[in-house]
Amino acid sequence: MDQVIYFDNNATTRVDPEVLKVMLPYFCEEYGNPSSIHRFGGHVAAKIESARRQVAELLGVSFRNKDGEATEIIFTSCGTEGDNSAINAALAARPDRKKLVTTAVEHPGVLAYAKELERRGYAVERIGVDERGRLDWNALEAAVDENTAVVSMMWANNETGTIFPVAEAAKLAHRHGALFHTDAVQAAGKVKIDLDSTEIDFLSIAGHKLHAAKGVGALFVRRGIPFKPLIYGGHQEQLRRPGTENVASVIGLGKACELARIALPEETRRLAVLRDRLEKRVQETIPLVRINGDLEHRLPNTASISFEYIEGESILMMLDMFGICASSGSACTTGSLEPSHVLKAMGLPYTAAHGTIRFSFSKFNTQEEVDFTAEKLPAIIERLRSISPYWNRRNEK
Repeated sequence: MDQVIYFDNNATTRVDPEVLKVMLPYFCEEYGNPSSIHRFGGHVAAKIESARRQVAELLGVSFRNKDGEATEIIFTSCGTEGDNSAINAALAARPDRKKLVTTAVEHPGVLAYAKELERRGYAVERIGVDERGRLDWNALEAAVDENTAVVSMMWANNETGTIFPVAEAAKLAHRHGALFHTDAVQAAGKVKIDLDSTEIDFLSIAGHKLHAAKGVGALFVRRGIPFKPLIYGGHQEQLRRPGTENVASVIGLGKACELARIALPEETRRLAVLRDRLEKRVQETIPLVRINGDLEHRLPNTASISFEYIEGESILMMLDMFGICASSGSACTTGSLEPSHVLKAMGLPYTAAHGTIRFSFSKFNTQEEVDFTAEKLPAIIERLRSISPYWNRRNEK
């Protein structure tokens, strides 16, 4: 393949060369175990604590203990582990309460755990969204009650980019004595996060969404909240997440958070320009398209576009012929094509949900890549519609 134009950054991102540079010494040179008592291991432990501070700074967390350490940050393996760990700890902290309140459009890291909790006898309420993917606030207010142990709500949706009112939801949870968790995997590094100004109790992120390595993440746990670990073992992470640390990746995550924090204002504007440019070109050149999500409150890097009367997978295959990587709003399940749970919750028509493509941009994307993609899309859509039975039936009416 002569070129790769990568617009699937909400799935995973390229490791930043600056991140890789700080990681490399910890594979073959600085390979000591941070739990060891000798200086060779102690040096590594100090680097992990530096990374912890870098994560805290991106998330707007003060260093509250007497030694100036970022003790509210726990390193994990991924966003899913962070989600599960937060909900598990919240349930343990409120043992007399038997309800989880979440949304219908969460990541499987929350929704799959919710199903398991139902199996164990917990009540789970999944709050719906409107056609723009915006939370039904009245339904949330009605669902949170004195039996609610935890409310878990993503900061921003991974498919549409729609941003949820997490700060307000945390206050609502606290008014009823519940704890609040947010999956900020998609938001971290793309929008400003200032946890010190909110009542959020738990927040999870994943390194591979912001140009760090796969297999590393972090969980914020507000100081003073009891934390029951998900797994048991050694003393690492102050007994909250045992197991030998993924040193190189943790240090890389710290660097990625530092780079994201510094670049955030400029990158937010630049990515929004790329997103809007693609959406505008598509709307000008292709009939019967719709832009999904809350157009006023969404991530700057995410464009969810529905091309009516064709299948998203066919669009992706034809884009791939030009080296363009994106993702579909549909998933193939047990041999039959089903729209994603997010699009279903939004009530998108069948003819639109199946032709939904998500383009998600990063710091490495350019205007030239956007223009190339916008140039190729009209012919792709026209070709697929010409052989689509749905399109042909529509035109026969």
